[in-house]
Amino acid sequence: MSSQPPLARFLMSPEPFDEVYPPPVRRRIAAAARVDGADPDPARVLADHSLLAGVEVLCTGWGAPPLGGALLEAAPGLRLVAHAAGSVRPIVTDELWERGVRVVSAAAANAVPVAEFTVAQVVYALKHGWRLVLAAREARAPVPPGPHLGGVLDAEVGLLSLGAIGRMVAARLRAHGVRVLAHDPYAAERDARALGVELVGLEELFARGEVVSLHAPLLPATTGLVDGPLLRLMRPYATLLNTARGGLVDEPSLVEVLRERPDLMAVLDVTHPEPVAAGSPLLTLPNAVVTPHVAGSMGRERARLGHLVADELERWTAGAPLTHEVTRERTALLA
Repeated sequence: MSSQPPLARFLMSPEPFDEVYPPPVRRRIAAAARVDGADPDPARVLADHSLLAGVEVLCTGWGAPPLGGALLEAAPGLRLVAHAAGSVRPIVTDELWERGVRVVSAAAANAVPVAEFTVAQVVYALKHGWRLVLAAREARAPVPPGPHLGGVLDAEVGLLSLGAIGRMVAARLRAHGVRVLAHDPYAAERDARALGVELVGLEELFARGEVVSLHAPLLPATTGLVDGPLLRLMRPYATLLNTARGGLVDEPSLVEVLRERPDLMAVLDVTHPEPVAAGSPLLTLPNAVVTPHVAGSMGRERARLGHLVADELERWTAGAPLTHEVTRERTALLA
């Protein structure tokens, strides 16, 4: 490493900038690097590529442009991209990887609020919270819970994927006395056992889970994976929970099954398209709830992303191993 601190620049949408990189985070970054300007607006950089001259580190976030072509040509000294968001896929390019630029993702920080939201919704679903609220609203009178409400203890909850979020959810659910099932073709049996998770096939996951929570990345192989045949396997009074990507679910099939099976419940924080289309049946079905993608980092929670970037920048400038580096191969499997 050079004896002179590296030149760094922020690059992301201005609107969430102060939440992702609040003053305490910016002070940490300024202590580890020479920060070139405080305006992160990508529009300025896209209009004037010379603003990237000499930049060695880009601290990015939501709204950052793909880093390729003329932008890379304008920053020949770029060595590190630290991305304060949940996925690096919108910004990485083949050119970036081929140049050997190292890339850090703050997905682990963004996973925390998603896991918290998921566990809250799982517990609420096992208590039939949304079902009872919507039924009482429809009846305009209190609705008794009924004999099919089994509660939380020893409930079987299925997780589709044991990535970073899935593992966090599994650990938190175990603390609630829940039996956790998971389907993940990339998960090792040894790792699942360490988490107290039972690995099962995809159909078994949907057939056994009192709640089935989706955490898989959206890839060609997973697009529309949750279809009518899988949904029809769900046990009576089960809940489908999606905080991952709307495209994982074949939504026309979901609407059809929800109409066929009024005992089922769908809680969707993500949809396809997003936001949910005006007039979608998902907004009016008595057994569906749609929230506007609030599971991820919101408000004060977003500072976790910036602090992770600052942590990694401090490690990098000290010559220490990076903790949250992603590779080209790994990115192909991420959300």
